Amino acid sequence: MQKIILFLLVLFSQTIFSAAKITETEKLVATCKVWGFLKYYHPKVASGQLDWDKQLLEKLPKIEKAETKEDFSLILENWIDELGPIKEVTPIAASKEVEYFDKNFDLSWFNNSQVFSKKLSQKLKFIEQNRFQGDQFYVYGLDRVGNVGMRNENRAHPDFTNKYSKLRMVFMFWNLAEYFFPYKYLMDQKWDTTLVEIIPLAIQADNQADFYTVMRKFASKLDDSHTEVYVYPNATAPSPKPSNYFPASAKIIDEKLVVTEILADSLAQADDIKVGDVITKVNGKTIKEAIAEKRGLLSASNEAKFLDKIAPSLLVTKADTVKVEFLKNGKYITKTMIWHDYHDSHRNEFKKGARKKKEKFKLLDDNIGYVDMGILTGKNVPDMIELLKDTKAIVFDLRNYPKGTIDDIANFISPKENKFAIYTVPDLNHPGRYKWGDGTSCGTENKDHYKGKVVVLVNEETQSHAEWSAMAFRSTGNATIIGSQTSGADGNISVFDFEGFRTLFSGIGVYYPDKGETQRIGIVPDIEIKPTIKGIQEGRDEVLDRALFFIEAGDLKTGATTNPKVNLKEIPSLKN
Repeated sequence: MQKIILFLLVLFSQTIFSAAKITETEKLVATCKVWGFLKYYHPKVASGQLDWDKQLLEKLPKIEKAETKEDFSLILENWIDELGPIKEVTPIAASKEVEYFDKNFDLSWFNNSQVFSKKLSQKLKFIEQNRFQGDQFYVYGLDRVGNVGMRNENRAHPDFTNKYSKLRMVFMFWNLAEYFFPYKYLMDQKWDTTLVEIIPLAIQADNQADFYTVMRKFASKLDDSHTEVYVYPNATAPSPKPSNYFPASAKIIDEKLVVTEILADSLAQADDIKVGDVITKVNGKTIKEAIAEKRGLLSASNEAKFLDKIAPSLLVTKADTVKVEFLKNGKYITKTMIWHDYHDSHRNEFKKGARKKKEKFKLLDDNIGYVDMGILTGKNVPDMIELLKDTKAIVFDLRNYPKGTIDDIANFISPKENKFAIYTVPDLNHPGRYKWGDGTSCGTENKDHYKGKVVVLVNEETQSHAEWSAMAFRSTGNATIIGSQTSGADGNISVFDFEGFRTLFSGIGVYYPDKGETQRIGIVPDIEIKPTIKGIQEGRDEVLDRALFFIEAGDLKTGATTNPKVNLKEIPSLKN
């Protein structure tokens, strides 16, 4: 009798379990994963033989009606069967010469018994083992560099009143990053969790503005400084009101906005705006409150770059007037300002004399050279070398985006060839997996290389090619890096491009030759120094000042000095 009761209890519990309800979000998350997996893995889908978007839009209403795991799984099983048989080709031999990087690769979701039947899990595994081998229909590997580009996609605005149309775009973006974003493993939040959060928000957003705000939140979760979002209106929509701008640029320091450069001098003079002015509120909102509002809408690899991205967004408006609170001489002063669209080309009358002309390279006092890497071009390098070759030190300023001059400079400063970076690139024959690619070297055998000190300046504006250049400088063994945390985003960009929405992300992984990471960390300076409000108000470049201290004082880490005139006690303390 006890055995019969036990048998009935087991049978009853199995029946209850098998009939367990499945939520809408669970179904849609699982559908997103299956649809994306088949898009890149199923031979018939990945080769472009089917209208895969159309199939998704046809299946979603049926999936919506499924109430249990069994019903849901059966729909997906039948969908896979409808695609036709798959030729068994296992095992697909991996090249013995390939070294894989698998921190991103995870198809364990196949075995999620909460939403998938055992039969469906087996079908998915079989498809992976007999996956498509050939030119992917929806993505292609960019020549030489390895990151992917989108192709053969319907890039029109979704129908913002149709949840299936919106979900198609959500599914597309999630899967593109799932399989082809090399730093997925470094996100603060698991990409699966982000999908769970975004799907309900996307369904609720029933107009362009709200939906693309959801997509901004989505993209922000990449935690990648390369990720910028561009939103464009429908062609039928009225032209948007032009933006108006504060007449200067500014930097966030200590939760305040500090004016760093005048961009429109006549406008700045009219409102008595000067470099070093401290802004504490814009339209009644503190800078701290504005920072909090922007979290979740902007993507950045680290806090330094996040603040750098926020600052310009606080200095633009569609409004006719703006109330700005300043802190001057210990007193808070509120001004009602009219900002202007001086960024327009026909507004040059506002900008006469505002920006000082920059020099590509020059001699500073005490026989020290200075090079602005943001404006130095390849054709300028020979003249730069000729002028600065006999200096005791050269400061290379990388607080900008350089113009591809690092190879020629490395040949000048390095005594030998040095490997400075290696890469991970996506394996399009096994999407989601990455391969270690070739490395890059700089410098050449050169007995007559530059013998003076080399100093490189960096900050949060040092991003991508600039960070890559800093890695090259460091590999020469003759460079000291001074400044603050860099952007932490390197690797050629991939693009998710729609008619009304465009965003970017790092497309290949960039590492030191020992496989040390740079993403999110950035280039760690040998000597850390950040600008201060006081320094900006005094008109000083504190990062350059620290570099000049270093050059004159010798080895600040040990206390040794090559210049007896330098008093080490007067030099600000160093973290390193």
